[in-house]
Amino acid sequence: MTAAVYIESSVISYLASRPSRDLVVAARQAITAEWWDVRRRQYDVFISTLVEDEISKGDPKAAQTRLALVDDVPALDITDQANLLAKDLIALGAVPRNSEEDALHIAIAAASGMDYLLTWNFKHINNAETKQAIATVIERRGFVCPVLCSPEELGA
Repeated sequence: MTAAVYIESSVISYLASRPSRDLVVAARQAITAEWWDVRRRQYDVFISTLVEDEISKGDPKAAQTRLALVDDVPALDITDQANLLAKDLIALGAVPRNSEEDALHIAIAAASGMDYLLTWNFKHINNAETKQAIATVIERRGFVCPVLCSPEELGA
């Protein structure tokens, strides 16, 4: 059985953005491109309607590029379970109150049974200080927490 990976918006943004002169950003762009081109085929990959909404914002031409990249990637719906789980993540302090979309990405992945949530968001999602709190909330609600990781960490 192939593992299921939820791809959060930051991954698509790094994949589609113009090459950066910032060394860290440039490295993440290169890692993302390699993961997308080589590693992606090892998994069943998914986005969500939230990802589609987020990557469709901003410059119309850039948004079109981002959307084209995920044209063949199935989009998960935002279920009632995901909405409730996202509210719990915030209410119980696992994700900050001003980060509703981050909580919703996590909740969609968990409620949909994803094995991994792939992200470059180290602030509220793939954060060593918050991962345990996120997992605790998710597991108390009867779900399995997906592994929260970056493209660099998955399938390297």
